[in-house]
Amino acid sequence: MTRLIKERSKKKGLPPGSLVHIGENSGKEVKITVFDYDEAHLQELEIKNIAQCFTFKDKPTVTWINIEGLHKPEVIQSLGDCFGLHPLVLEDIMNTDQRPKMEDYKDYLYIVLKMLHHAKDSEIITEQISLILNPNFVISFQEGLEGDVFSPIRERLRAGKGRIRGMGADYLAYSLIDAIVDNYFTILEETGERIEGLEEEVVTNPQKDTVHRIHDLKREMIFLRKAVWPLREVISALQRGDSPLIRSTTAIYLRDVYDHAIQAIDTIETSRDMLSGMLDIYLSSISNRMNEIMKFLTIIGTIFIPLTFIVGVYGMNFEFMPELKWQYGYFAIMTIMFAIGVIMLFYFKRKKWL
Repeated sequence: MTRLIKERSKKKGLPPGSLVHIGENSGKEVKITVFDYDEAHLQELEIKNIAQCFTFKDKPTVTWINIEGLHKPEVIQSLGDCFGLHPLVLEDIMNTDQRPKMEDYKDYLYIVLKMLHHAKDSEIITEQISLILNPNFVISFQEGLEGDVFSPIRERLRAGKGRIRGMGADYLAYSLIDAIVDNYFTILEETGERIEGLEEEVVTNPQKDTVHRIHDLKREMIFLRKAVWPLREVISALQRGDSPLIRSTTAIYLRDVYDHAIQAIDTIETSRDMLSGMLDIYLSSISNRMNEIMKFLTIIGTIFIPLTFIVGVYGMNFEFMPELKWQYGYFAIMTIMFAIGVIMLFYFKRKKWL
């Protein structure tokens, strides 16, 4: 799983606004894609030089510029200089350990979200998504990890289906946020299935590694909570309509995203409570199993106490013992010992100790 806290020591002593990449470096080249569109036309480009983006700044159409890869400060700096982004915004874009937030810079909004998806080994991978919303464009910054959740939006843009091509940049930003939030439920459903399977195992047959798996899932829930919990503040600020960049027609859709975010948070809290209770159940199950073992051993020991006494008495090396010369002494003693064991077992069964 991605580290809960990323190293920030590289920025120690540097002035505010210093562009230092904090996060994982995928090692790939920075990939820049552009969707420029209106209701009638669509232009899709994959560009190699960041300067090619500058021509879209003042176009009346809606432009979506997507940057994948944050490890080259010169690219981020050039884009920020062209589109008038504050140095602190550029610094936050390159620091991928940001808390989800929304900042209003009057001419544009800066939004930070966490995009989650499962790797092949079921590990949850988080990727910071930074959005710049302007009346005419949206710029999205990704860390450059494998894959994203924006493919349905690209397909809708290409096909011209739905209302996305006829709406403004604020609706595009809403669509990106909605795709990220909807994907949370996919992650939570897969995690929920693992929790349900583990819960059944804890109750019926807890294993040695069960407690480790419970702790791993609890760590995942902390990780998910850190990524999702602040999101409700971000979407609430957007849908209140305080910024003129968010039109009232789009604010209605943001309310729906806010409801989804609250549902995701409730699911995470429920899962955390289940895991906390599951750990208690596990400890109780182990304790009950140990008590059953101790009870069984105690009963066996109790049965053998009188038998050991009889054997001890007749094991004494006295020459004159009443039954020492008796022909049937051995068989009589064995019969008595067997009868004592059966009687005690019957007694324990009647008392429901067995």
